[in-house]
Formats: sequence, C-alpha cells, structure tokens
Amino acid sequence: MKTLITSTLAVAAIASVAVAAAPTKDIVDIAAGDSNFSTLVSLVKQAGLVDTLKSEGPFTVFAPTNDAFAKLPKATVDAVVSDKALLTNVLLYHVVPGKVTAHQVIDAAPLKAKTALKVNNAAQTLDIKVVNGKVRINNVNVIKTDIMAKNGVIHVIDGVLVPPAAGTQAKASNTVVHTSTCGG
Repeated sequence: MKTLITSTLAVAAIASVAVAAAPTKDIVDIAAGDSNFSTLVSLVKQAGLVDTLKSEGPFTVFAPTNDAFAKLPKATVDAVVSDKALLTNVLLYHVVPGKVTAHQVIDAAPLKAKTALKVNNAAQTLDIKVVNGKVRINNVNVIKTDIMAKNGVIHVIDGVLVPPAAGTQAKASNTVVHTSTCGG
C-alpha cells in the first residue's frame, strides 16, 4: 500500500511539472514582465502591434534589450519614434512568423528567415548564421535563447535590427501573414 501511495504521488508530481512547464504568457506579457524590455514594449505599444503580438501566432521575436536601443544614436531613435510607419517596419523586422527555436537555427544555419515585414509583397529576410559557436542575426548577437511563450518564442539580441528598406519602400502592416519561417 505504501508503494502504491508513493507511486501515485510521484506520478502526480511529474504530471504537475509537465502541466506547469507549458507557457501561460504570450510574447507581450513576457516582455512586459521583464524590465530589460521596457523600451521594446513601449515601442510595440506606440506602433499598435500589441494585439498582433498577443494573437495566436506562433511568432519568433528577436527582442532587443534596453541596452541595445541605448546603443543607437539619439537622432536615429527620434526619427524612428516620430514616424509610426517606420517604427512599425523596424519592429516587424524583428518578427519571424512561426516558432523557430535555437536548436532549429543551429541545425539549419546559415539560413535566411522571412520576417513579418513585407516590401512589394515580399518578406524581408534576416541572415542567420553561427559564428564561433554563437548565433548572429545580420550583425547582431543572440545573447539568450528560447524564452517560450504560449504564442511563440523570444530570443534576446544585443542590437536593433534595421531593415534594408527602412521607411522608404516598406509598407507598415499590423497583420502578420503566416508563411514558411525559413527559406532561401
């Protein structure tokens, strides 16, 4: 009888850990709960992307920290923040439709990941590669990986990704089209 009770408790403990391991927060809620992303969260709100990034997804977000934004020249930040379409474009360039984990990136690198930013109906891409054992997105380092959310995954980066067509040809859209996540 004692063995049965112990076995039952062990199974219950394992089941509760498995249930607790499933993410319960979405990408926006996770970022909003971390003071290192206060600038990013503020900009996502300003661009009107909160509902998009709280939706079902899945999304992969390459999330710049406050320190990453602080590296940018003030004039650049002011220009982007004062132009909602440009701000939206820059932020969408950090989003890849689909859930791409670090393991998938490392196994597939080098690769081009299609972002949520579209120019002339074509997804802008990020160059993802592994250099000296570290993942780089364009010329930005991934410093923390696989922060799981119920609607995708966040990878923390140490710089801000700037789309090649920043503000000129790119169209701002709060709708993320779900296409293949990676491809050449």
